[in-house]
Amino acid sequence: MIARRIIRATNSPSRACYGPAHICSLPSIRLPNSGRLEPLQAGDVQITRLVPILGMLALSMAPALAQTMQTNTPPMQKGGMDTVMVGGQAMYPSKTIVGNAVNSADHTTLVAAVKAAGLVDTLNGPGPFTVFAPTNEAFAGLPAGTVDTLLKPENKGKLTQVLTYHVVAGDYDTTKLRAMILAGHGRAELKTVEGAPLTFMMNGSSNIVVRDAAGHVADITVADVGQSNGVIQVIDHVLLPSG
Repeated sequence: MIARRIIRATNSPSRACYGPAHICSLPSIRLPNSGRLEPLQAGDVQITRLVPILGMLALSMAPALAQTMQTNTPPMQKGGMDTVMVGGQAMYPSKTIVGNAVNSADHTTLVAAVKAAGLVDTLNGPGPFTVFAPTNEAFAGLPAGTVDTLLKPENKGKLTQVLTYHVVAGDYDTTKLRAMILAGHGRAELKTVEGAPLTFMMNGSSNIVVRDAAGHVADITVADVGQSNGVIQVIDHVLLPSG
């Protein structure tokens, strides 16, 4: 039971405002299925049963609140994986590997190489694939002229070999990789689409590094970027197969 002021209107005794005084003092307010509250004159104070005005207000506001939440809530897709920012852009789990990579400002060289090698359709396919994706800076770390040479049409075979050495069939997030490393007493291997393996090791308690056939090591700098057809692991060095 709550003390409420019932303030009766002048010349209108049949109308009453059932609510707190500060609500009754407002200009005419129309609530769902409750008629109209008018600005009223002095009246009686008495004890009355609680009228669920706040409940009706909440019901009237619910559609707008739901729309706001739907608009502002970031996507959670693919088994609850978050949308991750890479290269200044959101990588949506509802998109394919290529569909996301083309929007990353850090992977323009990789995307150009994938297009030149004719691998767009493959990496847009159902997969799943795990792609170890070197950044532009990683490609820039190769000897001068290497990228330009690889992108020439006559070197498409070599370019394809390098790119497919960064792709593993299957969906390998860092949880799986870490478990494999621990099970292998400090190292694990995965066969790439190119055919040669990559070696994985721990560098500290959480960071995973990838070693190529030549012994070069890359850090996973952005992990577990979920895709509709696999996962991207961003790395800071280009991996090179033997030969």
